[in-house]
Amino acid sequence: MNCNNCSVQTLTFDIRLSGELNQSIIPIAIDHLERQGLEVTLKDSRIRMCEFGAREFLSFCEDLLEMEAAEFRINQERYQPIAGMRHVFDMEWIDEVIQNERIVSHFQPIVDQDRNIFAYEMLARFHDADGQVIYPNAIFPAAKSRGRLYALDRVCRMTAVRAASRLSGEKAFINFIPTSIYSPEFCLRSTIDLAHQTGVDPNQLVFEVVESEKVDDLEHLKHILGYYKSRGFQYALDDVGEGYSTAEVLGELKPHFMKLDMKYVDGVAGDTAKQAVATSFLEKAQAVGSTPLAEGIESEEDFLWLKAQGYELFQGYYFGKPAAAPLATKTAS
Repeated sequence: MNCNNCSVQTLTFDIRLSGELNQSIIPIAIDHLERQGLEVTLKDSRIRMCEFGAREFLSFCEDLLEMEAAEFRINQERYQPIAGMRHVFDMEWIDEVIQNERIVSHFQPIVDQDRNIFAYEMLARFHDADGQVIYPNAIFPAAKSRGRLYALDRVCRMTAVRAASRLSGEKAFINFIPTSIYSPEFCLRSTIDLAHQTGVDPNQLVFEVVESEKVDDLEHLKHILGYYKSRGFQYALDDVGEGYSTAEVLGELKPHFMKLDMKYVDGVAGDTAKQAVATSFLEKAQAVGSTPLAEGIESEEDFLWLKAQGYELFQGYYFGKPAAAPLATKTAS
């Protein structure tokens, strides 16, 4: 069973009105909505209704309200200016993408120092009902605006686990957003069950924390990663050059893999500033027993420089672009 955040259910809107004028509109708006057969509740100048009711409310009241004194929220998340409701309505298409799982996983190779494929990163690719590609820079903001990040993150994880069953022993790096997980014991149960059902060895899966620099609750992240580890999975920190880069924090998290962000990798062979970051990163990874991985490699020069420093794993277009199927050969050169 999924919680409401991981399923695509009708959104619940709370509309909070302040000021004498706005509050005088409340009984008029409620009467109008109830005449339309819509269920509305009122508590402390806060009107609660479904999305259809919210659309009708805004259409009826928009020209009457003092907009700067009106706010809304969805699914009990934070309040925001009511002018943003139109955007939430416009992003309704994301619900269909998630509900119908219009997602496939592409495979991008991760190679070792000898250019043999060690793993693949599973990258989500999206399309609409007509088969047209929807790019991640449109998908994730749309999901966030409608409170669907939880549901999107889950369906991406599940799709990636299914795709990992096609591999021949290589590891699969699967992205996840830690802020989308309330309780790992509950939220990750279906992912773990699916791995067992598809015959994927837990040690084959590496769950990669994305947006690590935006995670405020370190203890919660440690709880999630500890839960993964207790079930036999490994985990990686992405963009460590931007996020949890202090030795103390990395020592607490003890990631199996640490990925150096591509902005420090591209051109590193000829850039002393990037070299300093890459060297410092390598030292931190080695200090906590983590395998260092450089992503975003697009040239032989950068690969050779990083390899000479002691980097163990490498990823980038130089070795292979994301593809609908894993490479047929074990060698990516």
